Amino acid sequence: HVDGVPIRSCVTPLGSIGNKSVTTIEAIGKTPQGRALQQAWLELEVVQCGYCQSGQIMSAAALLTKTPEPSDADIDAAMCGNICRCGTYQRIRAAIHRAAGMRED
Repeated sequence: HVDGVPIRSCVTPLGSIGNKSVTTIEAIGKTPQGRALQQAWLELEVVQCGYCQSGQIMSAAALLTKTPEPSDADIDAAMCGNICRCGTYQRIRAAIHRAAGMRED
């Protein structure tokens, strides 16, 4: 996240970041949304191959920050740019709903 907004790090030039705040997948668990998502991801066994999980969790954390109680439509809109090769979309959606219900803040 750059200033709280998920970005695609693979196409973002470092020089464009400047003095903006950056949160990576390694630090997302320090946020209430990130902790809840990580716990829900494990409880619902979302991960299969793991290829997309960093992007999925980062997008989901941004969603929960902006929309603490997302609908299915909110989740679909926020997650539409993330492709899961294993097709765990239903578990991803369920984990986001579960994380929304267990947030500490």
